[in-house]
Amino acid sequence: MHTGSSRRQFLRGRWHHDDVIRPPWATALFTDQCQRCGLCVDQCETHLLVNGSGGFPQADFGQAHCTFCGQCVAACQHGALNPDQQKPWTVVAQIASHCLALNQIHCRTCEEFCEPQAIGFQLKPGGLAEPVINSDLCTGCGECVAACPARAMEIKPL
Repeated sequence: MHTGSSRRQFLRGRWHHDDVIRPPWATALFTDQCQRCGLCVDQCETHLLVNGSGGFPQADFGQAHCTFCGQCVAACQHGALNPDQQKPWTVVAQIASHCLALNQIHCRTCEEFCEPQAIGFQLKPGGLAEPVINSDLCTGCGECVAACPARAMEIKPL
């Protein structure tokens, strides 16, 4: 994930941080190092990576999740993806207000699909359980996004 503003954003007058999520293990200088060759997109086993703005690869959690297989890193020949980083990225799942469980409709789909068990449910007064995300356990894989019947799950930068 690109943590600073790129020259292109600056020159276009957009120096604020956007919510584009780069491939896992993207370096801080990703947009400077990436040659937009598309090899990481081609090698993504779940098809999470797509060509985004300017041809730079980005994650599209609306269509897939990340298995952290590392094939994107292996395909990158320009050093834009660094597997030596401690975490693949600093993103977590977030729950939007239109979540079924938050609106008193029984649903625990996100919890069922969360392999690292980062999503749990906390009992509230009146016997209703609401989803809670443990950001320390969340890998940002995005599997909960596609599973959510209300499309209330999002992956966002920390």
